[in-house]
Amino acid sequence: MQLFFIPDYSGDDIITLDKEESSHISKVLRMKEGGEIFLTDGKGNLFTCRIAESTPKRCSVKVVSIEQNYQQRQFKIHLAIAPTKNINRIEWLLEKAVEMGIDEITPIVTEHSERRNINAERLEKIIISAMKQSIKCFKPKLNGLTDFSSLINNLKEEKKYLCCCSEEEKILIKDDYQPNEDVILFIGPEGDFSDKEISLAKDAGCKLITLGEQRLRTETAALYAISNIHFLNQ
Repeated sequence: MQLFFIPDYSGDDIITLDKEESSHISKVLRMKEGGEIFLTDGKGNLFTCRIAESTPKRCSVKVVSIEQNYQQRQFKIHLAIAPTKNINRIEWLLEKAVEMGIDEITPIVTEHSERRNINAERLEKIIISAMKQSIKCFKPKLNGLTDFSSLINNLKEEKKYLCCCSEEEKILIKDDYQPNEDVILFIGPEGDFSDKEISLAKDAGCKLITLGEQRLRTETAALYAISNIHFLNQ
């Protein structure tokens, strides 16, 4: 299945794709009129369509059927992570996290952050590309760069976990998390969360977690934690 993205579906039976998607269909895939393709609006809808017109600058399709809430999960994963100094590592993480299944990403600024700016437009493109590649119909929400203390005081998820290297008592995710619970995972910078931030997290209801004896890089820790949640929901 080849999946294409239409960000603003108006409800019409005929959909005209943008120039980039049109060029890919016509020039790269060489698909012709009458061919079947699949679209998503990133809101859970999977559109089965027939190509009505196929040119490099304009591709229009007719909607044949719509499947709502395609492969919707019963739980949501929110990743709050401090971007690494080398932004390529976070870009790689976003791609893999979307492929695995994630619902919301919030880049955070902490006391020990090495990076305090992001290119949101580029990260959005990576998210959309990974969504299409992995045949997912829910586009993860990318929030703007947010101060840790601001986010920690406005949590809505059932489970709140902060991964840190502190000497304080920590738990394993598997010993606390229950299937179908919404969760937010806090992953700090290479220099870890500060003592003050750990205290703020605990006051906000976060539980401190360990990912084992090994010390993991920021992006590795994030994927490890995400995979734990998915495994526990099988």
